[in-house]
Amino acid sequence: MKFLHTSDWHVGKTLKGRSRLDEQALVLKEIVDIAAREHVDAVLIPGDLYETSAPSAQAQRLVVHTLIELKNTGAEVIAMAGNHDHAGTFDAYRPLMAAAGIHLVGQARPAGDGGVVTFHARSTGEQVNVAVLPFLTTRYAVRAAELINNTPAEHAGAYDEQIRNLIGHLKTGFSADAVNVFMAHLTITNGTLGGGERAAQSIFDYFVPATAFGADPHYVALGHLHRRQQLPASCPVHYCGSPVAIDFGEQENTNVVLLVEASPATPAAVTEIPVTTGRRLRTVKGTVASLAEAAESFGDDYLRVYVQEPTRAGLRDEVVALLPNALEVRIDPDFAAPARRSAPPDRSHRSPIELFDEFCQERLIEDPRVAALFAQLLDELTAADTEGA
Repeated sequence: MKFLHTSDWHVGKTLKGRSRLDEQALVLKEIVDIAAREHVDAVLIPGDLYETSAPSAQAQRLVVHTLIELKNTGAEVIAMAGNHDHAGTFDAYRPLMAAAGIHLVGQARPAGDGGVVTFHARSTGEQVNVAVLPFLTTRYAVRAAELINNTPAEHAGAYDEQIRNLIGHLKTGFSADAVNVFMAHLTITNGTLGGGERAAQSIFDYFVPATAFGADPHYVALGHLHRRQQLPASCPVHYCGSPVAIDFGEQENTNVVLLVEASPATPAAVTEIPVTTGRRLRTVKGTVASLAEAAESFGDDYLRVYVQEPTRAGLRDEVVALLPNALEVRIDPDFAAPARRSAPPDRSHRSPIELFDEFCQERLIEDPRVAALFAQLLDELTAADTEGA
C-alpha cells in the first residue's frame, strides 16, 4: 500500500506582514495533485496545519477545502493537532470531519477510542493501523498518561518517559498481519531544526529519542521539525519537513512530501517528491547599484537584503522601490556602526551642531539632508525657548 506523508503546512503564516495565503493555496493544490497522481491509499498529516491556534476564516477555509479535496482522491485522510494548532477546536470539529470521511484528532486518545485509526487499503486490501499522537506539552503529557493508562501520573518521570508510555499504549492497537504506522508531532533527540520552529517547544524537556518507537512500526511519520530528515532507529523514522519555507531561516531547506510504500512483510520504501510551487526565500547582498543590476534575476523570490553601504535617510525606500519583494532591508554588518564603543569623552563644551555631526560620523551616516533637518529643528526649538524666556 502507498501513503503520502506531509506536515507543517502553517496555513495563515505571514512573512514580515505579507500574507502568503495565495501561495499556500498553490502549494496545497500541488499536494492534492500528487496524492491523486500517485493513487495513494492514505494521506498522513502529523500536525501544524495552521500557523496559529486562532486561524483566520480564510486560513480555515483553505485547510478544510484541502482536506476534502484529499479525501476526494479516494485516500484515507488522517490529520492531527501540532503545537501551533488548537487541539480543543480540532476535537470539536472531529464529528463533522468524520461525516466527511476525514479522521481529525486534537488531543491524545486511547487506542480503542480514536487513538488508532484502522482501515483497509483500497489498492491492496491490506489492513492498516495508524497510531496518532498529537503534540503534548509537559503538563498535558501527564494528563494524557492518566487518561489513557488510568493510573495517577503526578509528574512521575520526565517528559520522554510519559511519551514512551503513551507510545507503548497506542502500539497495542497494532496487529501482526497489518501495516502499522505511527504518527507523532514532537522533537526527536539529535533532530535538526528547520529554522522556523517554536524553540521553547523544541528543546530541553521536549526531546524524545527515536528508539522510543521500538521496532514494531513499519514507518513513523513525524511532524514539528521543518527540515526533511531521517533519524536512526530500529524502524524508519522520518520528518517530511514543511512543504514551503516558513521564514528566511529555512531558505536552504528542500521542500518535499514523502511517498511511502509498505506491506506487512516488507520494510517501508520512501521516495521524496519535490514541492515546487512555493516561492523561494533568498538573502542577497550588495550596493544599491549592484542590487538594481541584479533585480531581474531575483524573479518573484521573497528577499532579505543586506545593503553594503553606510545608512542614510530614505535608503530602505530606495531598496524597496527597486525590489518590491524585499521584505527585510538591513545594513551589512561590515558597513554598520560598531556595536560597542568606549565611554564617550566629556563633550559639554561642544555645540549641538558639533555634537550631532560627530554622532553622524560615528554611525557612518552621510546625508546632508539629515544635518539640515537637525539644524532646522534646533533653530525652531531654541527660538521657542527664547520666546518663552
